[in-house]
Amino acid sequence: MLRSLKNKLKRLRRRRRSQDGQAITEYGAIIAFIAVLVALVFAFSSGAVGGAISNCFSSITSQLDQMAASASGAS
Repeated sequence: MLRSLKNKLKRLRRRRRSQDGQAITEYGAIIAFIAVLVALVFAFSSGAVGGAISNCFSSITSQLDQMAASASGAS
């Protein structure tokens, strides 16, 4: 009886490990799919998306520079 319970517990642990590995593989496939989609968007957008992202980061950088300048002036 006890041996039977131990065997069932071992089988459950093996099944859970295989399901954990399966989940990791699925996440990897999803990330790869998203990466391909992003690459296709950049390839077919003729630079419009790249320019918009560059403008966004430039705006963030200038705002952070202004905040740093005002913080150093206040201290």
